[in-house]
Amino acid sequence: MSDTNAKPALPDHLSGNPRSPHHVAECFEHDIGIRLNGKERNDVEEYCISEGWVKIPSPKAKDRFGRPILIKLKGEVEAFYK
Repeated sequence: MSDTNAKPALPDHLSGNPRSPHHVAECFEHDIGIRLNGKERNDVEEYCISEGWVKIPSPKAKDRFGRPILIKLKGEVEAFYK
């Protein structure tokens, strides 16, 4: 019997932007949770576990293409499937 609900391992560096080289579409087929310094965050666009940072969108600032500017927060990062 094969397990049809097998989830791929979460990479060290993952981005939600499909144009990024760190985007893995198979991971986004399942709900992903991110903890930064023990607190769960729901607004993470990109993370790197080994370097210890996450990027979240700025509430107001936009780049010249109208996309939110990403702010880097540093700390202990943990990624998991919900």
